[in-house]
Amino acid sequence: MPTTERRADGRASGSGAVTPVLPESAAEPAVPPDGRGDRPSPAYGFPYLPIRGEIIDRLVHAWQGRLTLSVSPAALTLAFADWAMHLGNAPGKQAMLADKAMRKLVRLMVYAGAAAVDRDCPPCIEPLPGDRRFAHPDWRLFPYTLYAQSFLLAQQWLHNATTDVPGLSQAHARIVPFVARQILDVFAPSNNPVTNPEILRTAIATQGMNFAYGLANWTEDVTRLMTGRRAAGLERFQVGRDVAVTPGSVVFRNELIELIQYAPTTPAVRAEPVLIVPAWIMKYYILDLSPENSLVRYLVGRGFTVFAISWRNPGPELRDCGLEDYRRLGVMAALDAVEAICGRQPVHACGYCLGGTLLSIAAAAMARDGDDRLKSVTLLAAQTDFTEAGELMLFINESQVAYLEDIMWESGFLDTNQMAGAFQLLRSNDLIWSQVIQQYLHGHRPEVTDLMAWNADGTRLPYRMHSEYLHRLLLDNDLAEGRYRAEGGPVALTDIRAPIFAVGTRRDHVAPWRSVYKIHLLSDTTTVFLLTDGGHNAGIVAGPDRSDRQYRISERGPDDRYVDPDRWMAATPARTGSWWPAWADWLERQSGAGEVPARGAPGAPERGYAPLCPAPGRYVLEP
Repeated sequence: MPTTERRADGRASGSGAVTPVLPESAAEPAVPPDGRGDRPSPAYGFPYLPIRGEIIDRLVHAWQGRLTLSVSPAALTLAFADWAMHLGNAPGKQAMLADKAMRKLVRLMVYAGAAAVDRDCPPCIEPLPGDRRFAHPDWRLFPYTLYAQSFLLAQQWLHNATTDVPGLSQAHARIVPFVARQILDVFAPSNNPVTNPEILRTAIATQGMNFAYGLANWTEDVTRLMTGRRAAGLERFQVGRDVAVTPGSVVFRNELIELIQYAPTTPAVRAEPVLIVPAWIMKYYILDLSPENSLVRYLVGRGFTVFAISWRNPGPELRDCGLEDYRRLGVMAALDAVEAICGRQPVHACGYCLGGTLLSIAAAAMARDGDDRLKSVTLLAAQTDFTEAGELMLFINESQVAYLEDIMWESGFLDTNQMAGAFQLLRSNDLIWSQVIQQYLHGHRPEVTDLMAWNADGTRLPYRMHSEYLHRLLLDNDLAEGRYRAEGGPVALTDIRAPIFAVGTRRDHVAPWRSVYKIHLLSDTTTVFLLTDGGHNAGIVAGPDRSDRQYRISERGPDDRYVDPDRWMAATPARTGSWWPAWADWLERQSGAGEVPARGAPGAPERGYAPLCPAPGRYVLEP
């Protein structure tokens, strides 16, 4: 990869590789200018070795990060200090909190008296939507109902205490309620076997064996973690055997990607191919899970020639690979290969999550340079404006990013375990505490699904690329504000003329659908927006037979007036079923070149693109 320079602050500039250790500045003297103090007498024969304080700081932060799940202690301390000082200087807010605390105590006492004689009396507070911890009927029994009601009242009061504090900065106003809620959840009565009636009922039914089974599960999990083995049950899904099994071949490989072309299953195929750009934060086969959940297989069955990028799992050797390398060696290299194999046919490009963000950058740069190879652009749960990037922004501020950069600097990448910890915190009730209760207190292992197996198969992120992503996209929002540069020049999404199909998911905590909806504000082309139920991953993986799903869809022309997301939601009727057929129908309408006879095998050996190995390839199997 090409070399580049470092800015004075140590971050990379331009594209290409950088050296991991900064050289001494040319302006910095090799020895103290006065020849005293730090420089020992030549009589002792010791050379002058200046202390590199930056390296020491980074090593200390990297060590700390292993204990803090990569969360900066300084960022948390500053947030709570800001909250405490502003709350301490708000006597009106304090008086309101004291009044609320007294009112909640009285409500609880009145309810306790009523619940002691009537188990069917209405609760004094209901859980938040989506909180299923106290849904079991046993939680209506006395005294367990008091435990649940006390916790919910305390949760509500704590929310009041950590929000709407006058003068608190916006970033800290997001962090403090989140962290306070995580701490309170530790003491939830549902997490304690003595105060959880469901666990007690299980213990009675199993004569206490549930705790023995839970201890065995915990011991197995710790052993697997310490020995580097996958979590229990994941052996059911092996890549290439149970998931990522759609037939195809790797037809191109460079140092960053493998390009997979899937074998046709119909006698004729659409002349215009589909290129899928997945996110590099996880393995590509989220879109090629088990056959009934494979979007790739579905597209092939609809008569499309499908290509998919499989990103390499980077190690220290790719520490200096940046966002521009991902665009150039990823999207653009794949487009060149697709063009060589299929001829001069326009391509329907589809990007998922970060892959969609990268695809939008590439599409804007191509439009700027007059490259018209894209027939359409599909963005699946992909953001182009990061001002409302969901709960993930809780971990994104200057203090946290600097801390994270030091952690990545030591190893050259961000490890999968560090990323997994942050995502689990975002949904701690579902991903941490519910699993603790189910596996260690009830002693029951949940059935592993293909999506769960994929979710446990993470990838690393190169140091430089992730640093640029955090600064240029999340912190500075350069793409939406016209400052992002590719091939040496700025890119603007308004240059894209290919029609856009954007998909959001209603319960997405990574790319909130209102954030995805902002593509309407950033594009001047025909845009179809589809909103499906489900979360960031489960909402996208919706097989064509899923009659339990719903979606909303509408199309906006380049001259139509903007409609805000709330009005759009109210005016757009829901449709039953998977969103996959609606997207495939749209792709067919965009494909104007008709059909051609299907080739017998992937690749084009006569053009230098002979199959290298069967799908799913080599990169996806790298640990």
